[in-house]
Amino acid sequence: MTDRPADLPADLRVALGTRVLICDGAMGTMLHAAGNSLDRALPELNLSNPAQVSTIHDSYLSAGADMILTNTFGASRLRLASHGYGEAVADINTAGVQLAARARDAAGRWVFVAGSVGPAVTASQRRRFAAPERVAALREQVEALAGAGVDVLVLETFGYLEELVEAVTVAGQVCDVPVIASATFDADGRTLGGESPREVATVLSGLPVAAIGTNCTLGPRGALSVVQAMAPHATVPLSAQPNAGLPRRMADRRFEYNADGGYFARYARRLVEAGAAMVGGCCGTTPEQIQAAAAAVSGLVPHVPGLAGVRPRKSSPAPAVVAERAAGFAERVAAGEFVVVAGIAPPLGGSADEAADEAARLRERGIDAFFISSRQSPRAQLSSIDLAFHLHQRVQVETIATVTTWDKSIMTLQADLLGANALGLRNIVCETGNPPLLADYPNADGIWDVDSIGLAALVSDLNKGIDCNGLALATRTSLHHGARFNPSAADPVAEVARAQSKVRAGAKFLITRPVYDVGPLREMAAALSADGVPVLACVAPLRSFEEADYLAHEVPDLHIPEHALRAMENAGGGAERTGLRLAAELLAAARPVLAGAVLTLPAADDAACDLLLGAVQ
Repeated sequence: MTDRPADLPADLRVALGTRVLICDGAMGTMLHAAGNSLDRALPELNLSNPAQVSTIHDSYLSAGADMILTNTFGASRLRLASHGYGEAVADINTAGVQLAARARDAAGRWVFVAGSVGPAVTASQRRRFAAPERVAALREQVEALAGAGVDVLVLETFGYLEELVEAVTVAGQVCDVPVIASATFDADGRTLGGESPREVATVLSGLPVAAIGTNCTLGPRGALSVVQAMAPHATVPLSAQPNAGLPRRMADRRFEYNADGGYFARYARRLVEAGAAMVGGCCGTTPEQIQAAAAAVSGLVPHVPGLAGVRPRKSSPAPAVVAERAAGFAERVAAGEFVVVAGIAPPLGGSADEAADEAARLRERGIDAFFISSRQSPRAQLSSIDLAFHLHQRVQVETIATVTTWDKSIMTLQADLLGANALGLRNIVCETGNPPLLADYPNADGIWDVDSIGLAALVSDLNKGIDCNGLALATRTSLHHGARFNPSAADPVAEVARAQSKVRAGAKFLITRPVYDVGPLREMAAALSADGVPVLACVAPLRSFEEADYLAHEVPDLHIPEHALRAMENAGGGAERTGLRLAAELLAAARPVLAGAVLTLPAADDAACDLLLGAVQ
């Protein structure tokens, strides 16, 4: 058991000003790891399997938690009703409080029992229920938790500020229990409702709450950015409960997370230094990480640092239209020419002007092919095909558009491909893809009619003039299609075999996931090139040690070698140049086994472009 001071005040507001509080970690994903499906109502386990819930509480208390959350996230009538437990709201919530209280009593020390309250409905249900229905469901749950004797109410994983304000208002009307209000933010630094950390902090600080903060969706690095942005505008203590990085989808709809205890602990300390008075964990976190966090923040007193302003970006001039090379991407690869492609992600919000400006600047430097990668975000954005067509028309460059299969029927995919062909686009990358992270249980609800292998086979059939039902088309498509593979995969043998399956399904070339370690890249590229498969390496230079640390510990199946981590850590103010040097060295070392490279190029930095382009010439 982690040694924690025994004199924790029983008043939450006093405790938050006394020392950094340690909250527990994941409940839902711990229950999932124990064999429970995320498709079921996990709070109902308070009744059907209380021993399993109690064991998780005990493990977090042994790790040093000062606060444990009841297994009641999602235990509102509207959520429970979809599983057949709509009439058991009071029983499930009361049992949840009783299990946590018994665990506290067995620990023999004061610990806050916090009633976990999530949004009354899921993000996908939101359009079906009006505010009065949401408020009624929240009121019923809060009344049950307060009646059972919780010490604190934690309103967590709210993606819409409007709903979080509703929940705070309901809590204040129902009881006088202290409230912690926690919003969840996406990778772009905004809630699902589009609110910034500043807006969230400003609004919530004006409400009767004991603390405000962020939890879920983001890992430690993303949570730190949110806390840093909230701190100057918060007039109450801050809390942070990040996920353990990004989830890795396993077989049978199971998930694993990357971040280890040491990494989580480092960020726990940084969160406190940024202003968090309470730290804990959300999806994927375990007692090991909570114990490491408790040790790392022991003795720290939270404070709110001032933050430097951010200089606005200058607008780019209108691009010049330049003639396209006669030989296209497919012909140049087939001819054995080393092809350099620039990577661009679809912009959020629907505007393509910034991407067009960037493409125009790089076109002037001799880059005339652009890979439109997929972006995992719940934010509105242009499709890869639409952006590819826009760049092709406006800047007159060749494009390689990514087509992902998640949440699309095979008929929709077929229509997209026929449309791309009709628009004159020729290069397609087939990708399975993942749904964007949407708070409570990320990636749990993605739907795939086919994966990238099935998509490659579909493109091959369309090129033969056959549709997905085996019927003849009016005309054949002429799509030059490839696929992705990951040199950092945990099982390289299986990854090579899967890449070869994509080639057998018709893929004409392969593009790696972003790669930072030359050894696995050379080995896998050589194995695939021996089969006659052109391989292009995707290289995105590291920009800071924080980014390298995040990629190494939070992103599944992505390896940052130790020498690169140490180089970035020791680089100080020269981190961006160090990242460029490492990328250039990787490109030069891997060039003999590659057919080309997909580079993330800083269009406005001539010296950086020259360094990377020089490594592949």
